Amino acid sequence: MPVTVVATMTAKPESVEAVRTACTTAIEAIHQEPGCELYSLHEADGTFLFVEQWADEKALQTHGTSPAVGTLFGTIGEHLDGAPDIKVFQPVVAGDPAKGALRP
Repeated sequence: MPVTVVATMTAKPESVEAVRTACTTAIEAIHQEPGCELYSLHEADGTFLFVEQWADEKALQTHGTSPAVGTLFGTIGEHLDGAPDIKVFQPVVAGDPAKGALRP
């Protein structure tokens, strides 16, 4: 069953560009990870939002220990204004199946 992750992190005002660069650099490698169905980055006012979909819990666990994630958090840690907020969700499909769930 697919697993959805929503992660937000806020950059310190002077570090927005550094966080953006580190995130966009990591994405290329993360997109190649087994089970990565969606890994998208969004930004508003120095807050970065990742919306992720993984094929299953095992793929998400592997992602959490990947070199790309280690490098990303090692690079941005000092540039964040607080800890990232990471939430893991299971799908609840309702309504039109084509519009009620994320798709790879």
